[in-house]
Amino acid sequence: MGVDYYNILKVNRNATEDDLKKSYRRLAMKWHPDKNPNNKKEAEAKFKQISEAYEVLSDPQKRAIYDQYGEEGLKDMPPPGSGGSSGFPDGYNPRNAEDIFAEFFGSSPFGFGSAGAGRSMRFQSDGGGMFGGFGGNNNIFRSYSDGSGANVPKKPPPIESKLPCSFEELYNGSTRKMKISRTVLDANGRLVQESEILTIEVKPGWKKGTKITFPDKGNEQLNQLPADLVFVIDEKPHSIFTRDSNDLIMNHRVTLAEALGRTTVSLATLDGRNLSIPVTDLVSPGYEMVVAREGMPITKERGNRGDLRIKFEVKFPTKLTPEQRSGLRRVLGG
Repeated sequence: MGVDYYNILKVNRNATEDDLKKSYRRLAMKWHPDKNPNNKKEAEAKFKQISEAYEVLSDPQKRAIYDQYGEEGLKDMPPPGSGGSSGFPDGYNPRNAEDIFAEFFGSSPFGFGSAGAGRSMRFQSDGGGMFGGFGGNNNIFRSYSDGSGANVPKKPPPIESKLPCSFEELYNGSTRKMKISRTVLDANGRLVQESEILTIEVKPGWKKGTKITFPDKGNEQLNQLPADLVFVIDEKPHSIFTRDSNDLIMNHRVTLAEALGRTTVSLATLDGRNLSIPVTDLVSPGYEMVVAREGMPITKERGNRGDLRIKFEVKFPTKLTPEQRSGLRRVLGG
């Protein structure tokens, strides 16, 4: 088919008129050349593509021809007012991207007033070429190019929300679905409510404070860019484990007899395995045992994990019979 106008506008082939308007509005504002002073040539090319795609797909006749014959079919369209067909460029001529932008927005979302028919005065300049109007002093994004800072649409700071996760979710990974409601500008510049489901893939080993950013998913407002929406990982308390970076820590209480003899620590891991860990050392108060690679997954080291650290607490008896005291003295050599 040559140029894929649907892909350029980021819509599917069943897109409605509202879908086209919404996508064009977002992409045209993003790629306007004067909004991209550091990569102006790339922005000019993208802006032209976006405008041409919108012009074709928003016109039922052109869209039908494009769907059936592709871009080549449009080249054989007759020019307006003629009775026959002719080849490109005398047939289908894409309108100037600036004109489409001006007519589409009508009342500028950036507060520059209304656009007249055809090319708006705010796009006029002395420059030549297809995008000559983008360099003029009166264009809609002039504050981006002249450095004055006036009327530049501001982007608010990110909106942060906590995303509480259990230790099991952070150990095994999980998929979280978050429903958000936000205010957006429709194709006519009106503020409307919109709901959306965001998918967050929680990776094994993610730590508290990890941020997941969804660009431009905050509320939209006139004369203001939408804020980014940021979810910040938080850890729900666990009944057994605490966490220190990639290590898991657990406290284990033993009797004096177990501390002096042998004991076994039995526990269920966060991925459902049952561990029995023999303790052969004498356990003194504050003793810590390290079990290698039984901690949290290390996100950047696939297959590797931190350690499990078991901190022991020795429970001393509150009463001993004379016989028990004598027996301990004999055993301990006191």
